[in-house]
Amino acid sequence: MKSFIVFGLLAVLVFGAEEKKKDDAAAAAPADEDKQKTYKRLIPADVLRDFPGMCFASTKCATVEPGKTWDLTPFCGRSTCVVSEDQPPRLLELVEDCGPLPLANPKCKLDEEKTNKTAPFPNCCPAFKCEDGAKLEYPEIPTVAPVPADAAETTTTTAKTS
Repeated sequence: MKSFIVFGLLAVLVFGAEEKKKDDAAAAAPADEDKQKTYKRLIPADVLRDFPGMCFASTKCATVEPGKTWDLTPFCGRSTCVVSEDQPPRLLELVEDCGPLPLANPKCKLDEEKTNKTAPFPNCCPAFKCEDGAKLEYPEIPTVAPVPADAAETTTTTAKTS
């Protein structure tokens, strides 16, 4: 059982690393300079006890069937309800968003003409314009493997009575 969980977590990390490599390769290509960088990550889905086979989309206050996508308005992003390959299967949320903002660079400014915060994802991501020779740098996103449910600590609190 634990080997399936470990395998699943490794698959998530590899998937994330591959997506980052693709994004880095796309960002390095001069022809794709105007293309928006997006980030993907798998997180445990929120699930309501009365709807155990569905993801809960908190930004919509609605349940979503596996395989369906919803936007994250008022945030810039979208999520997809995904069933894991673990045994037993779990519901996951594939979150796609703009990722972190670039590090401050006085030679790069937010491009007000190309930035549309109300556009559908990924067109709502901020666009930047840099002076010739300047390049945006993004902070490194640490990848942390989630703790398996059976290894999570439990905390008990007791109410104090007078």
